Amino acid sequence: MASQREVRTRIASFRNIQKITRAMEAVSAARLRRAEQRIAALRPYADAIRRMTRQAARDAGAEASRLELLAHRENESKVGILLVTADRGLAGAFNSQIIRAGLRLGAETAADGKTPVWFASGRRGVSSLTFRGNALDGAYTGFTDRPSYADARRISDDLVTAFVDGRLDRVEVLYNGYISPLTQRVTRETLLPIAEATVLGGEEEEESDEQSSGPRPLVEYEPDAEELLRVLLPDYIEISLYRALLESTASEHGARMTAMRSASENAGELIEDLALEMNRARQAEITQEIMEVVAGAESLV
Repeated sequence: MASQREVRTRIASFRNIQKITRAMEAVSAARLRRAEQRIAALRPYADAIRRMTRQAARDAGAEASRLELLAHRENESKVGILLVTADRGLAGAFNSQIIRAGLRLGAETAADGKTPVWFASGRRGVSSLTFRGNALDGAYTGFTDRPSYADARRISDDLVTAFVDGRLDRVEVLYNGYISPLTQRVTRETLLPIAEATVLGGEEEEESDEQSSGPRPLVEYEPDAEELLRVLLPDYIEISLYRALLESTASEHGARMTAMRSASENAGELIEDLALEMNRARQAEITQEIMEVVAGAESLV
């Protein structure tokens, strides 16, 4: 059995760990609230961009299919895979589940005879892919705690340029979709080419637009709808990436808050167990001392 001094040292160590985990939980909770507010603020702008893009695509008609960002390539050879992870760990399975999903997608892509081209946001994703020997065509770090629109634009510019130049035939993005502080869902989206169904909208979406807004207004374009769509599509991609970054940030803080709360509770349980162990050790020492006193007294009789 360990001595009282050893047990006290272990208890003090676990109490220090508990203080750290509680502080990290509080910090993550505060950052999570801000991340949720940023997501809520983005939604109206993202919805407006989507409505404008959808209307311009409808009015452009067959001309919209000629745009490079909407063009589906029959013979795909290179598929870009963007993993959205965090710069830091201590967030449970937040990073590992994205990395595992990305590696599975890469293996499936290679099995189909296509070449996966890797991109990663966040130091965890960059280091994990590099450690496994996967060369990165794009590594973006240093902003996962609070991503800005400029960060999304930088990533978007690289991906769009590679797609337009023919270095990529398709781009997939994997990120943690935020549902609640306890739940994050691995989300996979095809970023490029933009699906026509996403831009044009389905029948149900069109019916809902007509019911909510009544007759569709007549819009005049200058110079024309195709040119406007050519400008809106890159913005649409940037908004999609920015939303993915914000969702990932909220998921990271939620996952870290949950992980630190669990760590604090586990530390508390260990402290209680060690306190019982220390009491047993103290009782054993007292019993031993009493037995020594009794034995000494008997020897004098």
